[in-house]
Amino acid sequence: MSYDPYPPSPPHLTYPWQPPASEPPRPRPQPHHAPLGHHSDLRILRSAYRWQRRTATLTALGYFTLFLVLSAIAPDFMTSTVTDGIPAGLLLALIQLPVTWLAIALYEHTARRHVDPIADRIRRQAELDARRGAVR
Repeated sequence: MSYDPYPPSPPHLTYPWQPPASEPPRPRPQPHHAPLGHHSDLRILRSAYRWQRRTATLTALGYFTLFLVLSAIAPDFMTSTVTDGIPAGLLLALIQLPVTWLAIALYEHTARRHVDPIADRIRRQAELDARRGAVR
């Protein structure tokens, strides 16, 4: 009978001097929501932001386009005097500044009402996911 200096090692160990595995690793608990990269809120945020841009842009550019079209199509209207010798074209041109302010105010309003709450919710969810990842 021959003496074997190295007893047979368990099949899961690579080297005989490794300690035996205590128990297999437990699977990590999965979060109750989808990962942030595949989150539907990102699509909602993109569409809300797109709607916000379109609304503000169409407000400002729509009025400016109307002014240009009236200048090209209706020169008689644009040169007619409104009051005290002020032509309608000049009055419409001066109204462009308040319309631009209106577009900015509309942009801010839609941001606060529609876009920012979605962005805040995504930001809070990302912070929770980061904290959960740091704990693991």
